[in-house]
Amino acid sequence: MTQAADDVWAQLSHSDWLEAFGAHPRIGESGGRSPASSNREQKRIISAKEETLAVLAEGNRLYEARFGHVFLISAAGRSAQDVLAALRSRIENDPATELDLAAEEQRKITRLRLKSMLSS
Repeated sequence: MTQAADDVWAQLSHSDWLEAFGAHPRIGESGGRSPASSNREQKRIISAKEETLAVLAEGNRLYEARFGHVFLISAAGRSAQDVLAALRSRIENDPATELDLAAEEQRKITRLRLKSMLSS
């Protein structure tokens, strides 16, 4: 099942990827089209200190201004500091590289969610 999802994902256009990215909340925030999944995956991030969340919110704003879409990262098991370090690193990427990286993170999120649904 996850391989089929990977195969479909690889055949989508960049505009399809961007549409999928739009279903996600900003990292460090709740919401999106699958709020329960997002909250579960971001549990360690959302519970970070207010100062860290404020820095993350500013990083999200800068990222979105640069790339035109949310910062996407498979957050399950990651700390807010890990995510913040990844955001700071990736904001230096050129737009084409970053789109590919964000698409790979979306693929990871999709696999994680499919595995969770299939094991329920």
